[in-house]
Amino acid sequence: MAVRDTRARRRSRVRGVTALASLLVLGGVPYGIGTSAAAPPPQPPPQLTQEDVDRAVDTLDGIVERGMDRTGVPGVAVAVVYKDRVVHLDGYGKRHVGQDAQVDPDTVFQLASLSTPLASTVVAGAVGDKTVGWDDPVSEHLPAFALKDPWVTGHVTVADLFSHRSGLPDHAGDLLEDLGHDRDYILEHLRLEPLTPFRASYAYTDFGVTAAGEAVADAAGTTWEKLSEDTLYKPAGMDATSSRFSDYEGATNKAFAHVREGGTDSGSTGDWETRYVRDADAQSPAGGASSTVRDLSLWLRLQLANGELDGDRIIAADPLERTHVPEIVSQPPPAPAGRAGFYGLGWNVSYDDLGRLRLSHSGAFALGAHTNVTMLPGEQLGIAVLTNGEPVGLADAVALDFFDTAQYGEPTEDWLGLTAQLHEQEEQKLRSPTDYSKPPDDASDARSDSTYTGTYANPYYGPLTVTETNGDLTMRLGPKPMTFRLTHYAGDTFFFETVGENATGPSGVTFKGDENGRATSLTIEAFDATGLGTFRRS
Repeated sequence: MAVRDTRARRRSRVRGVTALASLLVLGGVPYGIGTSAAAPPPQPPPQLTQEDVDRAVDTLDGIVERGMDRTGVPGVAVAVVYKDRVVHLDGYGKRHVGQDAQVDPDTVFQLASLSTPLASTVVAGAVGDKTVGWDDPVSEHLPAFALKDPWVTGHVTVADLFSHRSGLPDHAGDLLEDLGHDRDYILEHLRLEPLTPFRASYAYTDFGVTAAGEAVADAAGTTWEKLSEDTLYKPAGMDATSSRFSDYEGATNKAFAHVREGGTDSGSTGDWETRYVRDADAQSPAGGASSTVRDLSLWLRLQLANGELDGDRIIAADPLERTHVPEIVSQPPPAPAGRAGFYGLGWNVSYDDLGRLRLSHSGAFALGAHTNVTMLPGEQLGIAVLTNGEPVGLADAVALDFFDTAQYGEPTEDWLGLTAQLHEQEEQKLRSPTDYSKPPDDASDARSDSTYTGTYANPYYGPLTVTETNGDLTMRLGPKPMTFRLTHYAGDTFFFETVGENATGPSGVTFKGDENGRATSLTIEAFDATGLGTFRRS
């Protein structure tokens, strides 16, 4: 079968609309609780033939182009590997709306959480080199690392953090990144996060993975970015892949991040624009990598060949195979006869109706990227899908359509409609239940501005200052203070617009005072999911 490497020939598709979200279906961040799974079942013999795979590959252009038409996502790149051969390698659409440059197999995309299985491959290499062990306590290599429970601090391992079973809350530390705090500050402040049961609860945490990556890099006497280069990217010939934002930013052939305007439903396409730049260096092991589908095809081949590439051993087989084994239940069965979903070490792990192991992961930046990689190791088949639009379901749907077509001759569901709907539902879950645009009819007036102005302290988020300027209240916080306008809602409650990767729309800010009528504290609704959102007057 000829490799498809079509450059600069695709029509642009520059219309779309958006949702938010960063989880679901094949990857991202599933949720749930559970315990480590037993050894996986033996794999059945291969079910797919060359003809099955050829048929699916032949449909990919149409799958991608129809998906771009429905969503308006500006650019997509796809690689497919089968039996150690790259059988599809192509780019579609534009790198940047309003410009002529086309996406091709060498266009660099930000990977978002697709960085995590790359990172677990790097750590598998370090384990194979005897630098660390998957079951090493993180504190042995990163002495400053601590969680709220001292016993957990001493026992949490590299594997615990890569499988999201440490007990840290969902996306712990991400809001600190949104405020501009660096990696060191965020990792130091994880010790304040409340914990759920150790090794018995699952919650996706970028900065848990980042802490594990830092521990491995420290054990190797280098940085995470250099360790990734030396262990995986250079040996595998992944020359366009990096764990530094500056390398993505400096690439001449790169896909820009896009968000969509003009609608919120999956049937609308609206207009896409390049509004944001996402620098994910703070969480580099979990979300800061960038790559091309040409490079990812090399990584897929390496994964499907148990760490070998073109006859060379790049990553030791045993520690790499460990990454593919269930470590925690991430999605409990939805019904008594349903199947559970698992998380391994940097991979979503599941078993399909035929008992075949399926490994997958998605990445999503609400500020403008959505990616997916899915593999059936028993079939020696894998796909990588990169897009330069915020998550509207397209990357996941392309992978789902492809595997359905290989197995059944056509998709069994409208996967794009389903994944788009799931992303929209997740966005709505994250928003405040209060409609701040409609104050209650009996809303009382705010007190004088001087009641609220002053400086407030918080051990997790840092200091916050409320000031009055020309009749408006504003609050400032973050290491390079960000300023937010406070709009009155009712009584001592105001609201502001959240910003950043984890923005959730308007959020309440409620002041509380003493008997003298002076505010002594304020609580930010969007920051208080784990009880850390109260600031006290200092």
